[in-house]
Amino acid sequence: MKISVIIPTYNRKHTLQRAIDSVLSQTFKPYEIIIVDDGSKDGTKEWLLQNYPSVQYIHQPNNGVSSARNKGIQISQGSWIALLDSDDEWMPEKLEYQSRFIEVNKDSSFCHTNEIWIRNGVRVNQMKKHKKYGGDIFKHCLDICRISPSSSIINKDVFEEVGAFDESLTVCEDYELWLRVTAKFNILFLDEPLIKKYGGHLDQLSRVPEGIEQYRIRSLEKILSMGSLTETQFRSAKDMLIHKLNIYAKGLKKRDKYEELTSTEKKIQDWLIMSDLN
Repeated sequence: MKISVIIPTYNRKHTLQRAIDSVLSQTFKPYEIIIVDDGSKDGTKEWLLQNYPSVQYIHQPNNGVSSARNKGIQISQGSWIALLDSDDEWMPEKLEYQSRFIEVNKDSSFCHTNEIWIRNGVRVNQMKKHKKYGGDIFKHCLDICRISPSSSIINKDVFEEVGAFDESLTVCEDYELWLRVTAKFNILFLDEPLIKKYGGHLDQLSRVPEGIEQYRIRSLEKILSMGSLTETQFRSAKDMLIHKLNIYAKGLKKRDKYEELTSTEKKIQDWLIMSDLN
């Protein structure tokens, strides 16, 4: 099993060593490690070339994490892709446990694991709404992002089937891709905490001043427009979109954003009419 590890990074030299060392410490060695530097200005290139000469280093202009991941996937030589965010960390047995699990489930093309959350240096418990699943999990993935990129191992055939990360999304790019993936593939879930996911820092991508829900709405609108969902999947995605649009509309009303509120309420009515017609 040839696994290519893709680590996108942007001005994360202060966390990158922890991420790389966790890959080098794996009991199952990957085929290659690719660092895609998305235009860092903190000396990442010089530091990497000096301290990790065996790691493949790619530099590109600052185009966002989706672009960096896609670049790494594009140039990779392995048949499987393991993603790792540059502020996260793998447990030493991660690749070994997942590769064994995949070998037992030979028809599977996607495997993710459980995780440990560290926020501002303190371990925190996940809430019930963050529960993770395996199997046909499309419906479970409609509300929030339930798969951490850093926990996933993905067969390259998956990207050929559903496409790559959407580079137009600054956040929720993983949520959007997982919708496309889970609509077509059954997902393996290994219920072992095999990654440490760090949060609370100021450069965390999910910190967006305008709120994250609008990006989920865009993602749901996109997959509903693709024409690739089953009738059951379409109905579930449509119901979730209406739910999220209603939540978003309430927020717009509180902030006196009446022009956007009007357009959002029209969307809600249009989708409700479609529901009535069906």
